[in-house]
Amino acid sequence: MKRSLQQRLEDGPVICGEGYLFELERRGYLQAGSFVPEVALDNPQALKQTYRDYMLAGSDVVLAFTYNAHREKMRIIEKEDLLEPLNRQAIRLAKEVAKEHPEEEALVAGNISNTNLFNPEDPASKEAVREMFAEMVKWCKEEEVDFVNGETFYYYEEAKIALEEIQKQGLPAVITFGLMGENVLRDGYSVEEGCRLLKEHGALVVGMNCFRGPATMQPYIEKIREEVEGYVGALPIPYRTSEEHPTFFNLPDGGCSCSLPTETTFPTSLDPLYCNRYELAQWAKEAHDIGVNYFGLCCGASPSMLREVAETVGREAVNSTYSPNMKKHFLFGSDDTLQSHMTSYRTKA
Repeated sequence: MKRSLQQRLEDGPVICGEGYLFELERRGYLQAGSFVPEVALDNPQALKQTYRDYMLAGSDVVLAFTYNAHREKMRIIEKEDLLEPLNRQAIRLAKEVAKEHPEEEALVAGNISNTNLFNPEDPASKEAVREMFAEMVKWCKEEEVDFVNGETFYYYEEAKIALEEIQKQGLPAVITFGLMGENVLRDGYSVEEGCRLLKEHGALVVGMNCFRGPATMQPYIEKIREEVEGYVGALPIPYRTSEEHPTFFNLPDGGCSCSLPTETTFPTSLDPLYCNRYELAQWAKEAHDIGVNYFGLCCGASPSMLREVAETVGREAVNSTYSPNMKKHFLFGSDDTLQSHMTSYRTKA
């Protein structure tokens, strides 16, 4: 039998591949802006391949791509009739891919997320959010996921509602916050306080995902690690956020020579602002050294980036066989059989 999430956490770091949203837009199967994962129905093979690529790059988890596949988003795009089929299909495709893992069947996680509907001053919005989570988690239970990932919450209370609905179905919960530029959750809680409270209420893993790159997420991960007894997760975006621009929503690109069709580089002009894989490895080492247990990367991440994180924390991916090895490179290699007239040219290339 495959090990549970709890068992894997007890044995060492767990890797969770995320970032499907930007990756599938980059591959041409998802619309930027609305960001609704219709790919599960429109191009299931494209979604399966994306799941597969992240799993073989080191992910222990195939996360069902139902981010934004909630009733409010489907209402906005006028496709509420596709809500349940989309959710169930995304989970079923994830289960098919998880069984392909050549060493140990991957875990399958259901996914719920920020609704953009929650309003702390409006009790009706809270009830609507609860109903949305309840139906999605019910489908997760019926499709037999291993746990549910609740992510990118910027209100503590919304995250708590998510946790409660996951617990009603008897499923383990991973709950992570997306911290915006105010540096506190939008209902006034510090992110470390929110994580501590969720842990006390029974979440298996708590932490942060999305919005922030390693440089501006890690200081808060350190606070969470100090505050929380139990498993801590960290899944930053792979962009060079800074103290002045702590999230990717307002990252400037001073080198851009054209006018952008969007107000900011987010979401379709972030390309020059990537961290390279070695910066991500440096972050992963720092996070591992302070005791982070659940690792990943969020929007913008590629499988090769995730593999670098996995290898840095001591994991070997199925596709680690394709990790960089420059020994045979015609200019920069060190192999004795390389043509010397080419390797001597490397400083002039």
